Amino acid sequence: MTTVAFLGLGAIGTPMARHLAAGAWGLRVWNRTTARAAEFARAHDVTHAASPAVAARGADVIITCFPVSGDVESLLDGPDGLLAGLTKGSVLVDCTSGDPATSQRIAARLASHGVAFLDAPVSGGVAGADAGTLTVMVGGDAAVLERVRPVLEVFGKKIVHCGAIGAGDAVKAVNNALLALHLWSTAEGLIALRKAGVAPDVALDVINTSSGRSNASMNLFPERVLTRAFPRTFRLALLDKDVGIAAQVAREQKSPAPLLQLTAELFQAAHRAMGEEADHVEVVKFIEQLTGTEIK
Repeated sequence: MTTVAFLGLGAIGTPMARHLAAGAWGLRVWNRTTARAAEFARAHDVTHAASPAVAARGADVIITCFPVSGDVESLLDGPDGLLAGLTKGSVLVDCTSGDPATSQRIAARLASHGVAFLDAPVSGGVAGADAGTLTVMVGGDAAVLERVRPVLEVFGKKIVHCGAIGAGDAVKAVNNALLALHLWSTAEGLIALRKAGVAPDVALDVINTSSGRSNASMNLFPERVLTRAFPRTFRLALLDKDVGIAAQVAREQKSPAPLLQLTAELFQAAHRAMGEEADHVEVVKFIEQLTGTEIK
C-alpha cells in the first residue's frame, strides 16, 4: 500500500485530500491551522500528523498545496520540518501554484537527501477539485511522474508532463495570466459597448458565438458579473501573484511580453484597491470604478 501525506487543507487542497481519503492510501494530513486538519482527520478516518516531519515520515508520496512556493520552502527546515521526516526514495509533489525558481531550489535541496520533487500545480478551481477532474501540469522527471501517476489520478482528470522542474509552475502562471487578461479586456469591451448603447447581455450573446469568446465571456461574466453575484471562489490576490510569476518568467527568458507586463501592473493595482479577500472576478468592480460605468 502506498502511504500518502497531504499538507495544506485550503479551498482546493481539502477536496483533493478528501478524494485520497476515500482510497486505500494510508493518508496522513497536516495543516497550519491545526483544528482544520484535526476535523478533517476525524471526518474521514485518517491520521492527523502533529507536524510536517511526522506527516512525511515513512510516506511514499508527500503532496503539498499552499498559496505560494515560499510556504512550502518554509516547511523544509527545523526539527519538525519535512527534511527531518522525509524518507530516501520518496517523492514530494507540490500542487502549489508556485514559481519556477523556488521549485528548482526546493528540488535541489530534496535531491541531496535522495527525495524526488515534482511541481504539479492544478487548474479547475474548487468545482474541479470537488469533482476530482482537475488538470495537473507537471514539471520534473517523467519517470518520477509515472511512479506517482496513480495518486494524481485520484483528483486529476488530465495530467500533463510539461518539462523539467519549474515547467508546471510556468504553464500554470501563463494560463492564469491569460485568465486575467480575458477578464480585464472583456470588462473594458463591455463597458465601451454599454456606453455606445449596447446592453451587456446582448453583447455577450454575440461574442460567445463569435471569435472573441473566452471562459470569462462564456461563464464568468454571465454567471457572476451580470447577476452581480461575485461569489468568492479564488482570491484576486492569488491571481495577482500568478500574473506576476508569468511576467517574471517572460523577463527571465528575455522574451518581450509587453501585454503580460501590463496585465501584471494592472492586477497589482486592482489587488491593492480591492484588498486581500476580493474574488478574482471582482477586478471587474475595480474597472467599473475607473470608468464610472457598471456592467449590468
